[in-house]
Amino acid sequence: MTYKQEIARRRTFGIISHPDAGKTTLTEKLLLFGGAIQEAGAVKNNKIKKTATSDFMEIERQRGISVATSVLAFIYKDKKINILDTPGHKDFAEDTFRTLTAVDSVIVVIDVAKGVEEQTVKLVEVCRMRKIPMLVFINKMDREGQDAFDLLDELEQKLGLSVTPLSFPIGMGYDFKGIYNIYEKNINLFSGDSKKNIEQTIAFDDVTNPELDRIIGNKAAIELRDNLELVWGVYPEFDKDLYLKGDQQPVFFGSALNNFGVRELLDCFIQIAPTPRSKNAEERLVEANEKEMTGFVFKIHANMDPKHRDRLAFIKIVSGTFERNKPYLHVRQGKNLKFSSPNAFFAEKKEIVDISYPGDIVGLHDTGNFKIGDTLTEGETLHYKGIPSFSPEHFRYINNADPMKSKQLNKGIDQLMDEGVAQLFTLELNGRKVIGTVGALQFEVIQYRLEHEYGAKCSYENFNVYKACWVGTENRKSDEFKEFERVKQKFLAKDKRGQLVFLADSQFSLQMTQQKYPSVKLHFTSEFE
Repeated sequence: MTYKQEIARRRTFGIISHPDAGKTTLTEKLLLFGGAIQEAGAVKNNKIKKTATSDFMEIERQRGISVATSVLAFIYKDKKINILDTPGHKDFAEDTFRTLTAVDSVIVVIDVAKGVEEQTVKLVEVCRMRKIPMLVFINKMDREGQDAFDLLDELEQKLGLSVTPLSFPIGMGYDFKGIYNIYEKNINLFSGDSKKNIEQTIAFDDVTNPELDRIIGNKAAIELRDNLELVWGVYPEFDKDLYLKGDQQPVFFGSALNNFGVRELLDCFIQIAPTPRSKNAEERLVEANEKEMTGFVFKIHANMDPKHRDRLAFIKIVSGTFERNKPYLHVRQGKNLKFSSPNAFFAEKKEIVDISYPGDIVGLHDTGNFKIGDTLTEGETLHYKGIPSFSPEHFRYINNADPMKSKQLNKGIDQLMDEGVAQLFTLELNGRKVIGTVGALQFEVIQYRLEHEYGAKCSYENFNVYKACWVGTENRKSDEFKEFERVKQKFLAKDKRGQLVFLADSQFSLQMTQQKYPSVKLHFTSEFE
């Protein structure tokens, strides 16, 4: 297969939603249809029966939620599919935001009963800002929920999407009979028995045919005809170009738990979804079909295998081919590195790959060389931007609860911060360490992982901070800046990269500081140069 054909067969996408909309279940079923797994696990009520393939961290199995992005790859109808299953919980949103820099398109999962929820709004906003093509899957149609048209209105009003249904439900909840597939012009009848997975597909391009009444019943047939007439009258026809530009969003209905509507989603997705897209570096636009390899680190995960204490950097290949044992330039460090065992992923299962193409996600064993946002190239100096750290919202002092294990604690904190689980600030005044997180649940995850992965125990103390602001570097020599440093000394800290950070204790204090020291520029993300 030629290089261009390899690029053309790749589809790299993320699945995003509010917690409990069925995102991880959908991921499982996509793997099932792709033949990548034989039996799906169910993440239900925190009683993990057979754990979902994409939730492989111990804490995920206990809590029944996803706390880290996982990468899954499989082949379906000769297309290489790379799925990035992201955490839905808002406390882990930063991991999801970073992951969205590595995907070429997105599937948004909506719960039919709950409709559009808060976390979905934030994530879709990021996708719209980046013009990422989105496809919507309305899940749990076998349960009672909102009317299909009300949901489509909600997608347009709350998320600002321009939707066009490519399938439509026949009934809902107890009356759920199946789906009319508008894209393929056929009917899929629902059996409600996911174990036997009986699903009948009948080609049906003329819904006025009286045969429809015989198949789904007179009442359901009349309702479906009325609904489809409304769909064709109100919503625009699907336009692939508009979808690829991020200006139109196709919608599918189904029930992931019952394997229903998932195959239709996958079949349509591999036809319409974008192949690996070009990406902007600071220096220039990099096209996927360029011959020279470039890629960037969007995630670091320590201890994927607790037995080996390994640390993996996840690299998204943007252009060229990534080859095993070939030296690549680590742009930030300015040195060449070689990788003898680059990994392809299937949740926590990994296999060594000799060659990877644009769109692929490769795991590189890391001894501490990588940070999130680092670029690898074949020699060109490129910097892929857009993976900033956000100002945390929760802050606590971290203390060592076992003095005999201080080395393990330091190593653990160091590695977890490189992963982007949270941010570490060291106070200038006394060197005390402060952890800042986007959500309070992350403190629990850090404590759990320090103990179970590093054998170290920590305790926390409250630390009253309203916002962490990165301090601009323009005029550090000015008298105003020196006075700011002297007066605010006890509120100043350094982040992990050595950047100066002002920890404002209240909104009032922040406003007063900005008024009193106008030349001192304060930023709410770490990327401002």
